[in-house]
Amino acid sequence: MINAEVVYATPGRQLLLLVTLPEHCSVIEAITSSGILSQCDELAQQDVASLNVGIFSIPCAHDREVQQGDRIEIYRSLRHDPKEARRMRAKK
Repeated sequence: MINAEVVYATPGRQLLLLVTLPEHCSVIEAITSSGILSQCDELAQQDVASLNVGIFSIPCAHDREVQQGDRIEIYRSLRHDPKEARRMRAKK
């Protein structure tokens, strides 16, 4: 068994769940077994296969094997393109 964290943050809330997983568990299996999808309405409405995920701020594939101590992060979609937002601020 291995220990890992599954995290998701919104502007008003941060979720961090510690999970114990079987060895050779994938990132998506870890997210599903953590129960985080049912704790956040925004995630419950999305298809698990469409989630953007990473480990310690590095994007990774859904089938990547989770290692002891990994921090699995679920990323929110950007509301605005950062480059375009900067251009608009510069125009002002």
